[in-house]
Amino acid sequence: MTEEKIRLQKYLAMANIASRRTAEEYITQGRVKVNGNVCDVLGTKVGMTDKVEFDGKLVKIEEKKVYIAMNKPSGYVTTASDERGRDTVIDLVKNDIPERVFPVGRLDYNTEGLLILTNDGDFTYKVTHPKHKVAKVYLAEVIGIPDRKALSDLTNGVIIDGKMTSRAKVDTVAINKNSCSLEITIFEGRNRQVRKMCEAVGHRVVHLKRIAIGNVRLGHLPLGKWRHLTDREIKDLLGEK
Repeated sequence: MTEEKIRLQKYLAMANIASRRTAEEYITQGRVKVNGNVCDVLGTKVGMTDKVEFDGKLVKIEEKKVYIAMNKPSGYVTTASDERGRDTVIDLVKNDIPERVFPVGRLDYNTEGLLILTNDGDFTYKVTHPKHKVAKVYLAEVIGIPDRKALSDLTNGVIIDGKMTSRAKVDTVAINKNSCSLEITIFEGRNRQVRKMCEAVGHRVVHLKRIAIGNVRLGHLPLGKWRHLTDREIKDLLGEK
């Protein structure tokens, strides 16, 4: 993915050095260096990986921390870019969010529902690392009606990819003629975990939606739309009071 670059005067303004007009004067005065070299040409573009100095001091843009809850549609890749040219979840926010955000964990291409995006690496670690045991709740429609043993196995753990899953919480929320809907809460985030768990007990998932991460609920957020997390939601996920 090509790094996005901005004009040097805009970079200086975003770093709170001066207004763009004053920054232009500083540039033409030779007071600005880029990667160790004096840059006095207006229109020069720089990226976040470039080293920018003003009067000999390193200049950095302090990005505002952003925390977004999205209702991801099926058919979107949970990455910042895709080598196959498929739509990504970043495409759904890039026109409204100037900061460079990234997904917290993943949702499968064909899975929809709650996805959090942020530019806070520490926050991402606390939400995704298994040791923090952040609950992730899914609504899964499966073929057939799981019996008591299948539900018990899902709860107590099944072997997927050669390893036993951690304990989960499983509730039957609807029973149809040839299928049923299960609410499954897990505390880890292995690849395609819910789908593989259900397949391990003989029930293929035909529709999967994540409805909660910790205290953050999907609620009535429309498909493909997003909202900012509340301060309370952020603090709860970080384990702060």
